[in-house]
Amino acid sequence: MSARTTIIGRDPASGAGIAVELDAGRIAAIRPASAPAGAWLSAGLVDLQVNGYGGLDLNAPGLTPEMVADLVAMLARLGTTTFLPTLITATEAQITTALRTIAEARRRFPAVAHAVPGVHVEGPSISPQDGPRGAHPAEHVRAPDLAEFERWQAAGGGLVKLVTLAPEHAGAPDYIRALTAQGVIVALGHSAATPDQIRAAVDAGARLSTHLGNGVAATLPRHPNLLWTQLADDRLTASFIADGHHLSADAFRAMLRAKGRDRAILVSDSVALAGQPPGRYRQPVGGDVEISADGRIGVAGTPYLAGAGLPLAADLARAMAMAGLTAQEALPLVTENPGRLLGMHGRLAIGEPADLVLWRAEGDTLAVDTVWVAGQEVR
Repeated sequence: MSARTTIIGRDPASGAGIAVELDAGRIAAIRPASAPAGAWLSAGLVDLQVNGYGGLDLNAPGLTPEMVADLVAMLARLGTTTFLPTLITATEAQITTALRTIAEARRRFPAVAHAVPGVHVEGPSISPQDGPRGAHPAEHVRAPDLAEFERWQAAGGGLVKLVTLAPEHAGAPDYIRALTAQGVIVALGHSAATPDQIRAAVDAGARLSTHLGNGVAATLPRHPNLLWTQLADDRLTASFIADGHHLSADAFRAMLRAKGRDRAILVSDSVALAGQPPGRYRQPVGGDVEISADGRIGVAGTPYLAGAGLPLAADLARAMAMAGLTAQEALPLVTENPGRLLGMHGRLAIGEPADLVLWRAEGDTLAVDTVWVAGQEVR
C-alpha cells in the first residue's frame, strides 16, 4: 500500500485548520488540524477561458498535441489544474483542426485528459460590429449553425462543453435549446443584443455571461442595456476578467455585488503573450503589441487591449484587492463556482481529485505556494 500524503492548511469554507490526506490521486480524508493563519488550502483552480500562455497559442495554425501538453504543465505550476482551452472565431476548418488536436492530446497524454474536461468555443456567432466583436476577425463571424456544431463535435469526439455567442443572431434561441439539450453550456458574450434578446436566450437555456463588462460597445444607453439585464437575471452566472485592465475596480466591485458571489466566476482569458517578458512584440493579429510590467497587453501606441496577460492565480490576487475580498470570499470564484458549472472539479471534499493549491498570504492577497495534481506535487 502506498503511503498517504498529508497537507495542512486553512479551509476556505470554514476558515478552520485542516489536514487533507491524499491517496491514489484522490482526497481520502479531511480532519481538523492546527494550521498557520496565512496558509490557505483550496482545490486547484478552474479556468473556463484560456486562449494560450507563455508563447503557446491554442488558436495558432501549427498547434500540436505536444503544445497542448506543455500548456497543461505550465498552467499547473501556476495553480490552474483544470481549464477549458478556448478557440475563438475562425474558419470551420481551423476550429475542427484545433478540436482534433486537443482531442489527440487528451488521448496521448494522461495529464491533458486530467486537466482538460472540454473545450470552450468563443464564437464564431458573435456580433459583427466593431467594439462588441473585440479582436475576433470580422471575416469569420457567422450565424449559429447546428450542422456546423455537430461537425465540431464529430471532430473533437464531443469535446465542446461551452459555446459563447451573441444572442441577437437569427435562430439563436433554437440553437441554444439544441445545445443545452446535449448538455453543452451556452454563454452570452461579444454582443450588441437588446434586453429582450438577452432574456429570450436565457429562456432558451443560456447559463453564463462571458467576461461580463467586456466584449460590448464602448458606449451604451443608461438603461435599458444588455449589462443591466445580465446582472439582474439570477439564472445567469457571470465570468469576469479581474486583471485591473479589463474592468476598473469600481466596475468590478459593483458588478460582483449585483451578481452575487455565488453566481460569479473569474477567468483569465489569457493569450499566448501572457507570461512573456515586458516589451514590444509583432503579432500576426494586432500588429505591434506591447506588454507592460503590470501584465497589461495592448496595441502599441493606443489605449486598446490586445488580450489578457495574467494567469488565474494573479487575477485572484487582484480581484481581492479591487473588491476588498477576503481569501474565504475570493477562492470559490476560481474553484467551486466554475467547477459547479462544469459539474466536476473545484471541490475540497473526500473522493474528489487531489488537485490542490496551498497559498501563502502576501499582505491582503494570496500567492501560490505549492500545487498538487492527482496527488503529486508539481515541480
